Amino acid sequence: MKKNFMNMQSLDIYLSSLSLEESRAIENEIRASEIKLMPLRSWDIYNDYYSRQLVIIRQQNSINSFKELAEKFEWTNDLDAIFKGKSFDALVVTNKKAKIEWVSEGFTEMTGYSSTYAINRTPHFLQGEETDPAALERIRYKLAKDEPFTEVLVNYKKDKSTYKCEINVIPLKTQNTTHYLALERKAG
Repeated sequence: MKKNFMNMQSLDIYLSSLSLEESRAIENEIRASEIKLMPLRSWDIYNDYYSRQLVIIRQQNSINSFKELAEKFEWTNDLDAIFKGKSFDALVVTNKKAKIEWVSEGFTEMTGYSSTYAINRTPHFLQGEETDPAALERIRYKLAKDEPFTEVLVNYKKDKSTYKCEINVIPLKTQNTTHYLALERKAG
């Protein structure tokens, strides 16, 4: 009995160290009949760890996709510095005319709108009655000056429910600003 328990602890440690890709690659090799009951506390710890890892993996996938886009447009920004120490739920790239050209997968999760719906629209479709006009004016002012900024807005999901969205906007440059990147996350 003690040997089985030790083997399960080893399996827990091993599985928790795997990336999502590695876990998927071996999931068929682990048979449900071999998995024994474990203390609930152990599951809670693993589940919390797994949830945090999943967020990190999703953010890294979004960053990698953005970096591919950055290479295509030849932006000269220090991309690693942009993301260092930053947390986000979604990434949104707009052009100088404020038209959305790209969104990360997290955008759909956060807003309920598909990327197909968002592309070629301005972020205005996310705003409504409770969106502060003064915040929108501050955003227009900062964009006109090509300055990075952070602002919190009340936005609207597809189902019409509201959420506070913190946006951290960075001008993307070649020789001049060509696009803007918004790191967006739900606030408060």
